[in-house]
Amino acid sequence: MPQTVALAIRGPIERTDLPGLCERVCALLEGGVDVALCDVRGVEPDGVTADALARLQLAAGRRGCQVRLRSASTELLDLLAFMGLSDVLPD
Repeated sequence: MPQTVALAIRGPIERTDLPGLCERVCALLEGGVDVALCDVRGVEPDGVTADALARLQLAAGRRGCQVRLRSASTELLDLLAFMGLSDVLPD
């Protein structure tokens, strides 16, 4: 059975928040986590948020984990699709 961890990201996310956010999430993924359920309810559907989520997925993938979005707004999902990230960041 896959090992799962749940986390929430709240916004707004500033570009200067990205290194710390990645560091905190990566610490949660240590120890054989397969799936990270990432609640993004209320984050802004903007380029910084999309960048943050893509970075998290990249870091998770390097650890054999996958980030799955939960409670994403239609606007955020549309932005991710527009940016070609909907397959990278599944809901």
